[in-house]
Amino acid sequence: MATEREQVQQAWHVLPEAELLEQLSAKSQGLTQAEAQQRLLQYGPNRLPEKGVTPLWLITLRQLMSPLIYILILAAIVSGVMGDLEDAGFIVLVLVINTAVGAYQEAQAEKSSHALRSLLKIQAQVERDGEIREVLADDLVPGDLLWLESGNRVAADVRLLSTNGLEVDESLLTGESIAADKHSDWTGDVTAPLGDRRNMAFAGSLVARGRAKGVVVATGAATQVGQLALDVLSNTGGRPPLMVRMERFTNYIAVATLGISILIGVINIVLWQRSLFDTFMLVTALAVAAIPEGLPVALTVALAVATTRMAQRNVIVRRLAAVEGLGSCTLVATDKTGTLTCNELTVRELRLPDGTVFHATGEGFAPQGEVRREDQPVDLEQSPGLKGLVETGVLCNEAELYHRDGAWGWRGDAVDIALLSLGRKLNIKYEQLIDRYPLINEIPFEPEHRFAATYHRHGSATYIAVKGAPERIREMCAERLSESERQQLDDAGLEMAKAGLRVIALAIGELPVMPAPNAAPPVPTDLRHLGLVGMIDPLRPGVREAVAACHSAGVEVTMITGDHQITALAIARDLGLADADDQVLSAVELEGKSSSQIAEIMQRVRVFARVTPRQKLEIVRAAQEAGHFVAVTGDGVNDAPALRTANIGVAMGKSGTDVARDASDLVISDDNFHSIVSGIEEGRVAYDNIRKVINLLVSTGAAELMMVLLAVLTGVPIPLLPVQLLWLNLVTNGIQGVAMAFEPGEGDSLKHPPRPPGEPVFNTLMIERVAVAVAFVGGGGFLLFYLCLLSGWSEAAARNLLLLTLVLFENFHVGNCRSETKSIFALSPLRSRILFFGTLGAFLIHVAGMYLPVLQSVLKTQPVGLTEWLLAIAVGMTIIPAIEIHKWLWARRFPEDNRVQAA
Repeated sequence: MATEREQVQQAWHVLPEAELLEQLSAKSQGLTQAEAQQRLLQYGPNRLPEKGVTPLWLITLRQLMSPLIYILILAAIVSGVMGDLEDAGFIVLVLVINTAVGAYQEAQAEKSSHALRSLLKIQAQVERDGEIREVLADDLVPGDLLWLESGNRVAADVRLLSTNGLEVDESLLTGESIAADKHSDWTGDVTAPLGDRRNMAFAGSLVARGRAKGVVVATGAATQVGQLALDVLSNTGGRPPLMVRMERFTNYIAVATLGISILIGVINIVLWQRSLFDTFMLVTALAVAAIPEGLPVALTVALAVATTRMAQRNVIVRRLAAVEGLGSCTLVATDKTGTLTCNELTVRELRLPDGTVFHATGEGFAPQGEVRREDQPVDLEQSPGLKGLVETGVLCNEAELYHRDGAWGWRGDAVDIALLSLGRKLNIKYEQLIDRYPLINEIPFEPEHRFAATYHRHGSATYIAVKGAPERIREMCAERLSESERQQLDDAGLEMAKAGLRVIALAIGELPVMPAPNAAPPVPTDLRHLGLVGMIDPLRPGVREAVAACHSAGVEVTMITGDHQITALAIARDLGLADADDQVLSAVELEGKSSSQIAEIMQRVRVFARVTPRQKLEIVRAAQEAGHFVAVTGDGVNDAPALRTANIGVAMGKSGTDVARDASDLVISDDNFHSIVSGIEEGRVAYDNIRKVINLLVSTGAAELMMVLLAVLTGVPIPLLPVQLLWLNLVTNGIQGVAMAFEPGEGDSLKHPPRPPGEPVFNTLMIERVAVAVAFVGGGGFLLFYLCLLSGWSEAAARNLLLLTLVLFENFHVGNCRSETKSIFALSPLRSRILFFGTLGAFLIHVAGMYLPVLQSVLKTQPVGLTEWLLAIAVGMTIIPAIEIHKWLWARRFPEDNRVQAA
């Protein structure tokens, strides 16, 4: 018996039947119940591994895992030990609020993922002890003989021993929108891709048609879908760009704060001979000044606001940190079936034997559209050839297409549904035809025959409707086709196939006598060829424009599909992704390539066809190693590992499997690729707002730090007490920072390329902008405090005026931070009412702090006179011309692209 590892690695599809049964210790009459029980103990239940639910305590703990949070905790402890309970209380408050908001958001998104396992929660028919019985799929073991029929979900990986017209929908594994023909007599080599193994049926796939018997070769984690489950669970996933940038940013702050605090503490003790207590107070003030305490809450709110805005545009966020990810992505690697296309076959072209060409409009199975010739609607009475072609396709049919409760529904093979939809577009209905031509017998489609036929009563004769592979139908019509007609049909079929169409042929015939009701009908011959029908899985509405919008926004788009190269190239041409054969690469050509080779290939290749899930994973990893922030879109189980590995995984909400959704960061609720463009735009707006918040909070915090440093170096008393610094950072500026998170986009988010993946939050623009603010706020504030002391003011009075002045600095600086490039006078104050009233509220709260006794006691504040008010306003307003001049100079230095200059 094979071990689990051997089950995975074994090429079961190439083994001769005798050797196959020997390796599995299988028997022609099936296992005994005792043998099955023994193997169940050996291999375990036929279940897939799954990830457990993350406990709430761990979700909460994760919110505290940040260098910024560590320093805040340390500052709270130091403040508490030194007796400054107000300081400690403020810090603890912000930690509690941030942790609660973040934990709530993540807990809401956390789901119990049973999607992969649910694929195997089914009944299965097995042969045991010489009898066919139903058992739970969980109880299947390698060596079991499994029976399959139409409608069954395949419960394990099976090597087929006998088949009868078997077709299996493997789209969840391969991405193929067409059911795969299966045949037990097929033989292939070891390198045959998953989708080409015609003597295998894989766990999780669906039997679309026919019957079969096979031997179970792998169960649970050893199946192909089981390997995908392990890939999803073992991979920690790509990291959203915001997490990468913010971690780098907070690490810088942590290191800088620690280093400066130690340095200043040493200077305070050695140079000024201050006591240890005073030094601790100073270090606490430094930590409080350096850390933007309001940033965690403002950042969480900014992401939550973006989450709401994205939901309004059909993008559902599952992981809060992934909100801005689409905006930062440089490459979208998208699946084809179900993502770019409808995963519903549509008749696109019809050709009659005389060369007449018709085109059908509409997308998907719903019969919405029309048939046109030379861009004019068709009149069936004037086109008898077309009428006969379509009627034959509707009659030779096993599917259902119906309209219930205001919506279209269907059941059956995709080709048959597409033919019924075509008929409805021309008002040709199966129900009406079958009344005129009652069905009396049929030959169902079988891959080895390559045709299907239905026999209908037509007066005293029998009418035969036939559809199948063009070359097979041509053979059945050979007696009625001239050499030139055969050549014309061959050329037409080749031309349609090169255009990416799946081509079938239709024909009719008659029998002079009625066949016996229970007799096997004869194989049709001497048929009259009616023409060719070309079908395609069409593009979703708006996808072409969405891809173009991605390109104009500087985002590359790569299509990764399990489909054939010809089909993939046809879709890619329609999308504007590729126009030549050398821009499409197949799985065989990709085999054995290293990450660096794949990355090099991706510079010229935009379409990867016939790829396996593992290869899709390798492509994503290669793109990441090449420096891309990668967003992966998909809807099937086969997409799950790549979705999990990508920096941002984007699943389809309607057609997507639960597996794909659970592996993703974002879900597109309307399955419209164009929503991805909306997500890119909202993601960029979110990141822009985060930068605005950081600019506002960091420039204020850095200015406070500068004032403390200048005080230490000059021997002047600390300009602001720790509680006053916390008041600035958490209350007045904190309110404005949160309000800034609601700022709408500036309207140009999709007019510039994504920020370089290596660009830090603090790029050249941010560094210069903060430096200007620090010079005016920090330098001006210290100068004001120093002059007040020289004029004989008490420390308390000087601090009171300085605190008011800094609040006004913040109020004016909010307007500067609303845009990195646009003038403060170009944006209406009421453009964001939340920001306007938030800024007004922050100001009024501080005014209350100057007059209310309770706050006066905590903040050491008091009212000021008119002269002091005018002085504070005049000093605070200097920040506006300073930043305006810098914006003007920056635009002069970088007139073409003044937003994306990296440090």
